[in-house]
Formats: sequence, C-alpha cells, structure tokens
Amino acid sequence: MNRITAGLRFLKFSQKDYHAMAAPEMPPCDYQPKKYTGLHYDKIQEIREDHLVPCIVSYYKKPLLIHDGYMQWLFDHTGKRYLDMFGGVVTVSVGHCHPTVNKAAKEQMETLWHTTNIYMHPKVHEYAEKLTAKLPGDLKFAYFVNTDSEANDLALVMARLHTKHFDIISFRNAYHGMSTYTMGLTALSTWRINVPIAQGIHHAMNPDVYQGIWGGAQCRDSPAQTTRTCDCQPNKCQASDLYYDQLEAIFKYSLPRGQVAGLFAEAVQGLGGIVQFPKGYLKRAYELVRINGGVCIADEVQSGFGRTGEHFWGFEMHGVKPDIVTMARAIGNGFPMAAVVTTPEIAKTMGQVLDLNTFGGNALGSAVGLAVLKVIEDEQAQRNCLEVGTHLIKQLALLRDEFECIGDVRGKGLMVGIEMVADKDKKTPISAKQFMEIWEDCKDMGVLLGRGGLCGNVLRMQPPMCITKADADFTVDVIRRVLLKQRLKNKKTQDRHK
Repeated sequence: MNRITAGLRFLKFSQKDYHAMAAPEMPPCDYQPKKYTGLHYDKIQEIREDHLVPCIVSYYKKPLLIHDGYMQWLFDHTGKRYLDMFGGVVTVSVGHCHPTVNKAAKEQMETLWHTTNIYMHPKVHEYAEKLTAKLPGDLKFAYFVNTDSEANDLALVMARLHTKHFDIISFRNAYHGMSTYTMGLTALSTWRINVPIAQGIHHAMNPDVYQGIWGGAQCRDSPAQTTRTCDCQPNKCQASDLYYDQLEAIFKYSLPRGQVAGLFAEAVQGLGGIVQFPKGYLKRAYELVRINGGVCIADEVQSGFGRTGEHFWGFEMHGVKPDIVTMARAIGNGFPMAAVVTTPEIAKTMGQVLDLNTFGGNALGSAVGLAVLKVIEDEQAQRNCLEVGTHLIKQLALLRDEFECIGDVRGKGLMVGIEMVADKDKKTPISAKQFMEIWEDCKDMGVLLGRGGLCGNVLRMQPPMCITKADADFTVDVIRRVLLKQRLKNKKTQDRHK
C-alpha cells in the first residue's frame, strides 16, 4: 500500500469508526496459568522502592507483575495474557518454561546441582562437545561463564594475551556489556557511566545504512530495505567501501602500525536498535584486522542460536569465521549462562594463566544448555525464525508505507526493529512522549515489545523462537491499530489549533 492510498483510507476513517474497533483478537492458548498467591502488588512496589537499587528500572507506567509463563506467553498476577515479543530481553529462546528444558533441569536438580569444575562431571563435557559441534572450523574450545558481560570481558583478555597487542576496535552504537572492561567496548552514551573504564579501545564509525552517511535500498541482508535510494549493485555495495575507508583510517592514524589486538562486532546490533551492516563490510573488516595482527571476535549474545533464520550463527550471514565467539541469553533459555568458544591456538594461550569461573559450566546449567540445543533441533526453531520472521518483517514494511511515523523496518529472522521518527525525510526520532504512548498502548492490547537505539525510538522484536504466523499477524494488527489511534489523536490536536 502506498502513502497516497493510505491517506485516502484515513480520510474515510472517522472517530466513530475508530471507537467501534475492538482490540484485535489474541491467538488462542490452551495453557491455564496458575493462580497467583504471592505478595500484594502494592507491597511488591513498596519493597522495590525501599530495597532494590533505583537503577533497576521497570518497563511501563504501571509495571507488570509477571507471574507465569508458557512458550511465547506471559501472564500477570491478574491472569491477563501477553504475547512476549521481546523474550525477556532476548533471553528466552525456545519458550518460557519449555517442557523439555524444564524436565532436563528438574532431573539434573535431583541428581547434582553444582561442584565447580575442579572436579569432572559428565554434563559439561557432553555440552561442550554438542555446542562446539555447532560452530564452523576449529572453533572447538569452550569456556563457560554466566553472563554476556563476563563472556565479552574474557574474550577481550584472550585477544590481548594471544596477540600480545593492546588496542581493540568496536563500533559506535554497539553494546557489549556493563563491566569495567566491556563498558569500554560499548559505544552508546546511555550505557556508559562516569567511572574509569578500559583503555585502548577505539570506536569505529558505525556502518548504518539507514541513519549513517552512506547506504540505501540495496545495502543490507534483510527482507526490508531502507527507502533511501543508492547506486549499489546486488554484489557490490558502495556504502560498504566508504565505511571501510573510515575503519581503515583508524589503523592509519590511531593504532601502532601493524598492531591491533582484536575487533568486536555483533552480526546485527541488538540494543543499538537492530542495526545491520552493509553487505560485504564485515568480511573486509575481518581481513584488515588479521593483516594487522589481530583476532576477530563475534558477539553472538543476541544473534546466535538460529535467531536470524538462515544461519545458526549471525556471523555466518556475513561470510566470515571469527577467532573467538561469545554467546549468552538464548544459550540457556533464561537460565544465567554464557560461553566463549575459540580455536586451539588461542585456547593454548589461555592455558598459560590460572583462571576459574566458579559457576560457569556447572551441572545444572550444562543440562539446561543441552536441552535447549535439543529443542532447537527437534522443533526446527531456526527454520521457524526464517519463515515467521520474514513474514513479520514484510508485513511491518507495509506499515512503514502506511504511517509517516515509521522511518525504517529492518532485521533478519526473529531479530526485528522498527525505527519511529517524527520526520521521515530528516529521520529525526519521534518524541519520547509519543513513543511511550505507542509502547504502552501495544502492551494494553496484549503485545510486549522492547526498546532500543541511542534515542530509545526503536521498537525491538526478539521473541521466543516458537511464535507462529498468527502471533506475527496479531502483533502487526496491534501496532497498526495503535498507530491509527495516534494518528486520530494528532488530527484532533491539529483541528483544535486551527
């Protein structure tokens, strides 16, 4: 649908018509949530204010008290059902309380929780073999930790120890964690605190084909391209060349000649707003880093485990093979676990130091990780990401053509972003007030969405990988009705000022 047609539809759409529209019907679910018997909502709010540090910010004006979960669904303390299109901040991969994962966890809990890896236990060895089998080439040595920040922290140390170089490159708009080390890698001012952080880290220009200087409708690997035109060819991206020149300038002017420890890159920037690099860019970036003595680190915390659809790992869409891969979140379906996988050569370097993560790779976590891999394979979750995700992105792209406040729709598989703008041509972010109204209204209609981007104006969708096309259609329908409501509200405001 083009914008003229959409405009004609709106002229025929009266206030009476809007009020006659009910919220869309939610797809059915046979699961019956357990009755809530916990603390009163008001008491929980009181405890939160009095005993939890204020940096723990709740979503929504009236925070949800989530009580129960099943697959793609969440239930609050009143029993109201929500479609979780954010997967607990991209941690729930195969579904809330998935029966197979639950069963594995329960069986392991009744056998052995934890011993630490000063002793051998079978599960971590079974899991290491299964997990590394999913990675290409000689990425065969795993080190287990508990969080994404820990994984990236360790990868940074590995790169420096192995190369004996110090300088590290990451990208502007990237998020790699909040530890003292990884906050240096993170290049979003929202997530940087005024404390001493890791030195020797350089932030390269972000090769963003929507908000960046270069790029257009031929540049990214997505079912939805930007509306900006470009002269790129299907197999030759000019934007990629221009952004590469900016990366090369860091090597020319900011680094010791031929000495870089490593490059950190997400396959798709998650917290930064589902931003995708131009085609061919990352492959050339990897080559440049290796020529200068560095290693390449793929941050698969959000894009791994089949989420992008065509590939099990996000880096595979770029045609590259990293030297170190970090992973978390989806790895445990919400269980706190993470991992760093690397090559024998780099692993040998780490063998020269004494290091121990007390809880990493414990028996319970390893059992959960094995069960998650089994579900991804048995239920063809990666294929579902491709099919449902492609359908979702294409339907959302139609909304972009219908509504002036949607500047860009992008993503791959079930890693999807909608950038909301006040001006489509200038790409200026929508006001925080209007964004929050849209976000809140989607929640009220039963869809939970994430937020992202430097200005917090990107609706993020990274749901459990078990969602259906019916769930995707429901999500699109909810967003469309919410935006129609906003359009009507804006028209009424304009009419009052005439």
